[in-house]
Amino acid sequence: LIALETAINFHIPQRGDKKALLLLSKKNALAKKIEFLKTESIKNPETPTLKLLEIFKKDLRLNQRPVHMECFDNSNIQGNFPVAACVVFKNGKPSKKDYRLFNIKTVEGPDDFASMEEVIFRRYQRLIQEEKSLPQLIVVDGGKGQYSSAKEVLNEFGLYDLPMIAIAKGKMRNSGDETFFYNGKSFKFEKNDPTLFFMQRLRDEAHRFAITSHRAKRAKGIKKSLLDQINGIGAIRKRALLNHFGSAKAIESASLDEIKSVEGVEEKVAKKVYNYFHE
Repeated sequence: LIALETAINFHIPQRGDKKALLLLSKKNALAKKIEFLKTESIKNPETPTLKLLEIFKKDLRLNQRPVHMECFDNSNIQGNFPVAACVVFKNGKPSKKDYRLFNIKTVEGPDDFASMEEVIFRRYQRLIQEEKSLPQLIVVDGGKGQYSSAKEVLNEFGLYDLPMIAIAKGKMRNSGDETFFYNGKSFKFEKNDPTLFFMQRLRDEAHRFAITSHRAKRAKGIKKSLLDQINGIGAIRKRALLNHFGSAKAIESASLDEIKSVEGVEEKVAKKVYNYFHE
């Protein structure tokens, strides 16, 4: 080793360009540290999300941390093009390869309870038959009715202890005012509760997937025949509307009063046609 013959002096600038340069260096170092911590949290199994799931487990008094969750949502317009979506979260994150879309087959008209029964039955009958793992928690978008419908199906399979929770929007449909149904009880979270935020995220992802899939199915069906998809529009009324407007596209652009003016189309039917194109 070669000993240094001269002393090392440290200068700490108090003002001017050198002071600004020092502050910039500190800022860059802090940014690097934050980036490093984010990377480490991804490698660490105890990520903030998984810690939240532990809180979630305690809040709902679950027997185990819900690392596998499934959320269901139905989507239709006046009972037309009904679909149901199942989104899957694993380790607190969306597992999109496990998402499933169900075309409702046994329900006629806008019956949300019966649709929920069908999709829950089909989903868990298949998982049981294929001997695949079941989720630690099921979430359904809806209120007490959807909860009861889904719970009845789970009981038929003997899945009495499989936890399930329903999320109902508030009266004004405001975010943060949701009511939750679980084990025969209803409750609400505080508006700044992290568990509430996570549940909203899960519900919103199911809703997004359901709506996107519904619109795609509806668009495909409309190409076949717009008016054929509206309940209560028979051949005579269909012909009257097409003769009056000339095309289905023109009917879509028509006002409610214009549709009502068509001979043989009473107000109730006119509202159905108008709402179909504008909901």
